[in-house]
Amino acid sequence: MVPEDIAGYIENLHGRFAELEAALADPAIYARGAECRRVSQEHRKLETLFRKFDDWRKALAELADNREMLTAETDAELRELIAADIADLEERAQKLEADIQISLLPPDPNDAKNIIVGIKPAAGGDEAALFAGELFRAYMKFAEKKGWRIEVLDQTDTELGGIKDVSFSLSGDEVYSLMKYESGVHRVQRVPATEAGGRIHTSTVTVAVMPEAEEVELDIRPEDLRFDVFRSSGPGGQCVNTTDSAVRVTHIPTGIAVASQQEKSQHRNKEIALRILYARLLEHKQQEEADKQAADKRSQVGTGDRSERIRTYNFPQNRVTDHRFNVNTFDLPKLMEGELDLILDQILMIACERRLDQLRQA
Repeated sequence: MVPEDIAGYIENLHGRFAELEAALADPAIYARGAECRRVSQEHRKLETLFRKFDDWRKALAELADNREMLTAETDAELRELIAADIADLEERAQKLEADIQISLLPPDPNDAKNIIVGIKPAAGGDEAALFAGELFRAYMKFAEKKGWRIEVLDQTDTELGGIKDVSFSLSGDEVYSLMKYESGVHRVQRVPATEAGGRIHTSTVTVAVMPEAEEVELDIRPEDLRFDVFRSSGPGGQCVNTTDSAVRVTHIPTGIAVASQQEKSQHRNKEIALRILYARLLEHKQQEEADKQAADKRSQVGTGDRSERIRTYNFPQNRVTDHRFNVNTFDLPKLMEGELDLILDQILMIACERRLDQLRQA
């Protein structure tokens, strides 16, 4: 059962809901992107919570009615039908109750943000680069299914059709709240197309998922940034531009550097490099704060360390295993076609259960 104090708390949220509706009725809010996004998402979250709460109360009322009917009914066949309805209603009420409690969990402050994702092959040479490309395409298809906006910021391909490095942004509802579970090392086990002996090779790809930074979140002085320009290069190192259009920007205090050569325009490459740099600096800042508090804010998604092996894609066994949550899916081709929900649904459920357990113990 949802405790009475929680039920009362939900009823009191209608005042906050009215405030959000009034804010969204003001045309001026749509010129303030970050605030509009935050208010819209909070409004949708409360709307969903109220609907689930109403459905839960209706399920309880139907359950009470059916139990009374079962007590009064003497016909065996009718009693069997009523008992089946009661079992269904109990299951539905329990699921709604769990959903309600999950909806009340304190949100990750980054969940409402858009993200920048970086993918790089790690160990495994050409095979790792090929899998990096496959993972990139899987994310693109997943984003399309979710209706997210996709922008490739920087991409360097290999001669064999793999990816040496790619950075892209995703914008839309629940982007970070879902994609944050992708940060870390992804390991692939399979027989490469170039392997004549049929031996299984193991390669790894690193994925970094970073919330996009708002300018107000970072205090960066112009003198802390160093800009270098150079000629962009393509697969194999050949020059693809005769002008110095590629840009590398370095944040001197931290040593974090980002290069972009995606566009022909030096100005555009500078914008892209700064956008990725700001995301990395925000990630760096948040990790430092978490370390100081001795409480890793990403405890529910592993350490978030890019060196942490989070998932294995075993092609011979058609299995994907997430090591943080000990979950598997046995439809690897479908997952690589963008059906990430096959494993993310399981991850989200376990992550929420862990957070609920922590709240109960607190």
